[in-house]
Amino acid sequence: MEKMKKIVMSESFGGVFLFCCAVLAMIVANSGLSEWYFHLWHEQVGLSIAGKFYGFDLHLWVNDVLMSLFFLMVGLEIKREFLFGGLSGFKKAAFPAIAAIGGMIVPAGIYLAFNMGTETSHGFGIPMATDIAFALGVVLMLGKRVPPALKLFLVTLAVVDDLGAIVVIAIFYSSGIAWEWLGVSAFLTGVLFAFNYGGVRNLIPYLCVGVALWFCIHESGIHATISAVILAFTIPAKPKIFTQDFLRDVQKDLLDFNKAEEERKDILLTNGHFDAVHQITKRLSYVQNPLLKLEHSLHSLSTYLIMPLFAFANAGVSLSGGVDFASMHLMLGVILGLLIGKPLGILLLTFLCEKLGIATRPTGIAWSHILGAGILAGIGFTMSIFVANLAFTQASFVEIAKISILSASLLAGILGSLFLLVLGRKSNVVEF
Repeated sequence: MEKMKKIVMSESFGGVFLFCCAVLAMIVANSGLSEWYFHLWHEQVGLSIAGKFYGFDLHLWVNDVLMSLFFLMVGLEIKREFLFGGLSGFKKAAFPAIAAIGGMIVPAGIYLAFNMGTETSHGFGIPMATDIAFALGVVLMLGKRVPPALKLFLVTLAVVDDLGAIVVIAIFYSSGIAWEWLGVSAFLTGVLFAFNYGGVRNLIPYLCVGVALWFCIHESGIHATISAVILAFTIPAKPKIFTQDFLRDVQKDLLDFNKAEEERKDILLTNGHFDAVHQITKRLSYVQNPLLKLEHSLHSLSTYLIMPLFAFANAGVSLSGGVDFASMHLMLGVILGLLIGKPLGILLLTFLCEKLGIATRPTGIAWSHILGAGILAGIGFTMSIFVANLAFTQASFVEIAKISILSASLLAGILGSLFLLVLGRKSNVVEF
């Protein structure tokens, strides 16, 4: 049992679990349960009040509501990286950020080369995305065969990639704008920033306004998940009290607890005990960074529920009808964008920028490692499927895009793993 718990809690488990849910969705969608599977996501879920129904179908609950929690976690990660992590300074951020930009521009260019002037041209955002859970899971499973700096590079690249995907969704994948709702959204955003500026550290007011912001942005025509990113950027990073004050005050509380213990006459706790414990509990909440506290809470929810459920709800594609070769340009755009565009864009732009002195490659990483990470960045999966759902209204295009994403992601995972495994022998490391 302890060994199983250790496996489940490992960093690589999220990617493995996500893959299993995607495979399960494909099996169910092509089995005797296919009719149940496709009907399930159209079931209406909500409340009926005074004869009026308030709610959405199950597919929208997963893709818009639950995925907003995922985007909230992503937004918190981006903010943390900008404040304290790999994006906290220009020199730290430049190289992986440039890599991410190259990994978005070239895939989009390849996609448009095949789809420009067609009904599917709007799907250029599909091969721009990287699934960090899968890509990082592969790197972690390779263990010591890859340099530790490669993990940090890939994580930072994926954070910038996620930020780019958010911008692309906000600009290109929103419907017509309802300005009155957008005005209310702007007001609520101002309220959230006022909370932050005013020193509010309790998460409840932020989350309550965040729910209202989600609804207003949803009604405005901009994709609702953007509200989660706005909310994330307003969550404060500073705790209410700092560690030195916490240690000093808790020591005083422990002395009060000890004094109450000396005066105790039976097994029951006294009021002095309760007062001391209450103070310690209060100080524990005060010393926690709100940003890290919320991110930590969402991480398990995202890893073990939201992303696997999204995979199960969206990866199920019926293959009984075969592939429509009339839309082969869509398939080629996605597959080649992810498999070739990602590594090519990441490698070429970073190589060019280092030679021009704009950015410096992290210590301990060879160009062949950058290429290997670029191949793994071709695992689009979650974010690519998410964009595909937004890009197309025609069901057949969505299905072909999903097949292409799954195929390319599987190949990218296999090829990237083999490449880095072979590269694990020092004699195979290549410098330019």
